[in-house]
Amino acid sequence: MKLTPSKLNTFSMFKLPSAYLCGVRVKYLDDEKCIIKVRHRWINQNPFKSMFWAVQGMAAELSTGALMIGKIQESGKKVSMLVTTNNATFTKKATGRITFTCNDGHLIDEALKKTIETGAGQTIWMKSVGVNEGGVEVSTFNFEWSIKIKS
Repeated sequence: MKLTPSKLNTFSMFKLPSAYLCGVRVKYLDDEKCIIKVRHRWINQNPFKSMFWAVQGMAAELSTGALMIGKIQESGKKVSMLVTTNNATFTKKATGRITFTCNDGHLIDEALKKTIETGAGQTIWMKSVGVNEGGVEVSTFNFEWSIKIKS
């Protein structure tokens, strides 16, 4: 079964309810890129009238994680995945509609191939950049994913 934005949004409603309630939605997904959108609203704001950093983090993580889920599903193997480290940079107030894009799908292929062949865990860094409606970067998130074959 092919992973689609609609299926991921339904998944988030049941398994990631805080992200769903805050308005985090998958808009595009292919083998190389994932796009997530979230609009600044009352429910996801901070006291400074911009989007709370954790909501941005949920959207950014989902953009990297959705790519990982898709690649693992395509492999047909049982592989566990976990964020082991992350960092973020905030450069502008996040207001309006924020779009998070991860273009790192190609990085997953080699790590997944190695973990399947050797059985040893692998780590990979993936980046998601958030921009506002004017195309101005508001934040950048980096996530270190750990993958390994389930025993």
